[in-house]
Amino acid sequence: MTLLNVENLKVTYATDDEPVHAVNDVSFSIDEGVNYGLAGESGSGKSTVAEALLGLLPGNGTVESGTIEFNGTDLTSLSAAERRDILWEDIAYIPQSAMDSLDPVMSTGDQISQAIHTHRNVSDTKARDRVRELFEIVGLDPDRIDDYPHEFSGGMRQRVTIAMALALEPDLIIADEPTTGLDVIVQDKIIDKILEIQERMDSSLLLITHEIGVIAETCDDLSILYGGKVMEQGSVDNVLVNPTNPYTMGLKNSFPEIEENEDPVTIPGSPPNLNGEPTACVFEDRCPFATEECGESHPDLVDLPNRNHRSACHRVKEAAQLRRDADDPATWNIPDDVDEGSDRGEVILETDGLEKHYEQSQPLLDKVRGEDPDYVKAVDGVSLSVRRSEVLGVAGESGCGKSTLGETMALLEDPTGGEFTFDGEPYEYYQDGNLQEFRRKVQIIFQDPFDSLNPRQTVRKLVGEPLTIHDYRTDEKEQAIVETLEKVGLTPAEKFLDSYPHELSGGQRQRVAVAKALVLDPDFLICDEPASMLDVSLKVNLLNLLRGLADAEDIGIVYISHDLASLTQVSDRLAIMYLGRIIEEGEVDRIAARPEHPYTSSLLSAAPEKDPTADRTRVLLEGEPPDPVDLPSGCAFAPRCPKAEESCWEAEPAIDETGDEDHRAACYFPESEDGPEPSGASAVDEPEFSGSANTDSVGD
Repeated sequence: MTLLNVENLKVTYATDDEPVHAVNDVSFSIDEGVNYGLAGESGSGKSTVAEALLGLLPGNGTVESGTIEFNGTDLTSLSAAERRDILWEDIAYIPQSAMDSLDPVMSTGDQISQAIHTHRNVSDTKARDRVRELFEIVGLDPDRIDDYPHEFSGGMRQRVTIAMALALEPDLIIADEPTTGLDVIVQDKIIDKILEIQERMDSSLLLITHEIGVIAETCDDLSILYGGKVMEQGSVDNVLVNPTNPYTMGLKNSFPEIEENEDPVTIPGSPPNLNGEPTACVFEDRCPFATEECGESHPDLVDLPNRNHRSACHRVKEAAQLRRDADDPATWNIPDDVDEGSDRGEVILETDGLEKHYEQSQPLLDKVRGEDPDYVKAVDGVSLSVRRSEVLGVAGESGCGKSTLGETMALLEDPTGGEFTFDGEPYEYYQDGNLQEFRRKVQIIFQDPFDSLNPRQTVRKLVGEPLTIHDYRTDEKEQAIVETLEKVGLTPAEKFLDSYPHELSGGQRQRVAVAKALVLDPDFLICDEPASMLDVSLKVNLLNLLRGLADAEDIGIVYISHDLASLTQVSDRLAIMYLGRIIEEGEVDRIAARPEHPYTSSLLSAAPEKDPTADRTRVLLEGEPPDPVDLPSGCAFAPRCPKAEESCWEAEPAIDETGDEDHRAACYFPESEDGPEPSGASAVDEPEFSGSANTDSVGD
């Protein structure tokens, strides 16, 4: 039975100039008990569809035409009061950013109780009992219902929003990018928890995401959106195994996977201008297979011989040949050696036992007694080196200390211990009157360009400001700005010079942030999660850009990320962090093929598969990382490690050579010593976990 039916939905946004046609004749349906995915790049219309369903369009958004029927009721015809009766009761919503959607001055339990009281006439005691039950369902401690959002980690806050969405056992759950920005361990837990609860409640799911792998592992059917149009739709197996639309092919090929030897293929260009209703194929400008017919009309969705499969392409009958051609980077005008890498030069940055500890505040009585304060050991004895033309990937869960490590190496934080040299000089040399020299040579790119770019400055001002501060190339300032913008792919540069950050797409803003860092011709780049908020095609473009810069500009790069699939594409070596320490380090290929530390294995196993027919064993680590102020004795990973034995609790294992050159791991029982070598598959495919860790087969 059909639960939700969207028919020919059109949504526009009013602007000072022309209206933006964000959604154009989108149609799809969701049956009871079905998981449905909406995928596509940023600006494709995914979130606008969800906002139209929920009645949450901003003031300048209008549903121009079409119907949205839920259980036979057209939601577009309801009054605001009638729609509120349906929301949360029958349709629940899990938003993208839990911190933005939770009230910071209300306890998490009170916020869920408020939703229950709005739709149910129950006592406060029964509401609190329900909240405690919901916390247990989503894997949170029921005794924490009186805690506030800031007292939870990012993954825990997202579970609070899931609990709120499930409070009234709705028939449909709409999840809009529920895992964006979360590390892979937490993402795997969140997705697994949503699926577990949804199956228990027998509800349907509408999952909106740019992560093809997440949809492949969780959804039954999907629609691929681009330029507000449905490009392809049908069962997940049909669409992702045998795509028939060039956009789907490009999107799938852009998704990086750890075990792939080939580089991901990027889609060149930018999303279309939607100031007018599309008259040509919306993908024509970026499609390598476009013909004259594509410029004359947008193709209709046509039924394909496979059951439950439709595609909008004028060349759909040639799909098999197009798929073969789409696998070749040259088809998309991309050099096939973009990620080849070059010989590494001399060591440019090196740390030896680097520490960054934060002193905790003390009660007055403890100070009077002369008791020693507690410390958060954010970076605790890190030793590593980076060479010119080398990309070192630093991976780990949120809170492991990787961002603090990056900020300390950038001298945005003062080291509290250990040694740190850059370009042959100790960090004290730069702090002693030579910091401006250091700032010119070392640049950092932050995660969110909206936070790091001044919204009141144009691109010309943003990129040119470092030149003024450092009195560098001031006699050719405009030329330097234009050259750098074109180097990072913003061409022609003149098109962007007078734009403000809010006028740019997410990928363009991040490229401006990269240009701002590169305009000084630095020797070293520190990239702190620069692609975590970008969709998959923009992410791959940025990764290829950084890889090319390392090779062509002879600079060293530290790339910090929780996404190991991306790191394996861009990095030469990997350093895995856990609670302030490096627990494994080595060549990318060696670690990806045969990790030694159980924590590394769990990170690798959490990366989703883009092939829905593939079988991935999901390894779910129990619990959260220990309190960094009160670390357990011995190995800090022991409380969560399924292989931990008594010796692991007695002393911290040293990071030692594993037998392979340039590969070290801090573990008493490395993976290679436990069980037979895998045949034809890596340890990612068959983790050797046992005991307390949960394992679920994904993709059956």
